[in-house]
Amino acid sequence: MMLLDTPPAESHTFAEDVHGILIGTTLVALAIQFLRASELFTGQIAGLSLILSYPTGWSFGATFFLLNLPFYWLAIRQLGWRFTVKNFCAVALMSTMVDGLPYVLKIQPLHPAIGASLFGILAGMGLLSLFRHGATLGGVGIVALWLQDRNGFKAGHTQLLFDLGVFSIALLLFPWTVVAWSLMGAVILNGIVTINHRRDRYIARS
Repeated sequence: MMLLDTPPAESHTFAEDVHGILIGTTLVALAIQFLRASELFTGQIAGLSLILSYPTGWSFGATFFLLNLPFYWLAIRQLGWRFTVKNFCAVALMSTMVDGLPYVLKIQPLHPAIGASLFGILAGMGLLSLFRHGATLGGVGIVALWLQDRNGFKAGHTQLLFDLGVFSIALLLFPWTVVAWSLMGAVILNGIVTINHRRDRYIARS
């Protein structure tokens, strides 16, 4: 898309893309704080990063950033450099925010039902903002958008299938109650994406 002073109604300007990506990454970074306060995890690459960070003490942001690197190959080949750069920026921003927010925001321990619900709602809305501005948080989101654009297979369904694999692994590491509450948050998130991210309802693009 060329940067225009007055773009067509179905297109986003560069400023609108920056605005949408900032909002999306902030909402997801905040959602992760509620997961941490409830000692839960989630699916996708973020879930793998949390699962690794809890027992090892590794930084979530650094782990998340590194695990996303292999997916940029698919993004470059199938979705182009513009999409890839947006994803790289979104992942870098979210990784930095997740590690930085605890220094300025303290959340008391939460009941897992509240933590899972707040995570699912905030992360779902954050991902919608990113998707609608041509970005994801890397990893499975790249594959999900590629499959939806190519074959019409809903992005939320792709993410949920991958999540089932992550949660199956988690059953070997965490109590079943932790896995169950975490799964609830993932279902809320993917439900929001599945219901709302539809090309026939939202056509603006970058």
